[in-house]
Amino acid sequence: MSVPSQSVEDVLATFAIDRGSPIPLWFQVAQHLEQSIAAGALPQGALLDNEIVMAERLGISRPTMRRAMEQLVDQGLIVRRRGIGTRVVQPKVRRPLELTSLHDDLSSSGRAPATQVLRLETVGADAEIAGRLRVAEGDPVVLVERLRSAGELPIARMTNWLPADLVTFDEEALASTGLYELLRRAGVHLHSATQTVGARTATAAEARQLGESRGAALLTMERETLDEKGTTVEFASHLYAASRYSFEINLVTP
Repeated sequence: MSVPSQSVEDVLATFAIDRGSPIPLWFQVAQHLEQSIAAGALPQGALLDNEIVMAERLGISRPTMRRAMEQLVDQGLIVRRRGIGTRVVQPKVRRPLELTSLHDDLSSSGRAPATQVLRLETVGADAEIAGRLRVAEGDPVVLVERLRSAGELPIARMTNWLPADLVTFDEEALASTGLYELLRRAGVHLHSATQTVGARTATAAEARQLGESRGAALLTMERETLDEKGTTVEFASHLYAASRYSFEINLVTP
């Protein structure tokens, strides 16, 4: 059930930051605003105050407030435009973000997934992966690489990096079960993700793995996934055979 729309000042006034919580302050703020948008307290088109004003009202730093706003921008809930300000763009009624794995998608569509585990090993995080997972360079992370097929046709080569302390499964489990299901079994509560989709042509090695010709079209996907505490729990870099896989995106008029 939605609630009556409110001013940004009223929405912030009802929010108390828990400074003793392990959940980062920026994520607490982002969650409160996200819930207010979903409930309709901040409706479509609502104009938000600038970061300085909102940070002062909440008693937090401007960088903390900026990080919270960036999270809402990444989720497509607000837009920021010079000369116009920051406005809510998401409709009141919306489908919640669902994080599914390719294993889940194939299973739900009646196509039996098959997985070949190519790598499952602990490595030191290089600069890029450390930045993606928000850990220190050199910290242990688990590198997972798999080839996912439906029937006898390969569909995707999936590479994932995860903080080492989250990985409690072995190759056998990974070959038979989707990664997200294994994380859920380990007590990880997936909350949101930022995903980038692109395209490029296949190298000779990639073409061989995916059963395509050299230079065939590939879809690319990168995803950073957060848990309910705002901790990054996964960075994924996947390649899909464009002849056998496509992304479907539902669009609505704001």
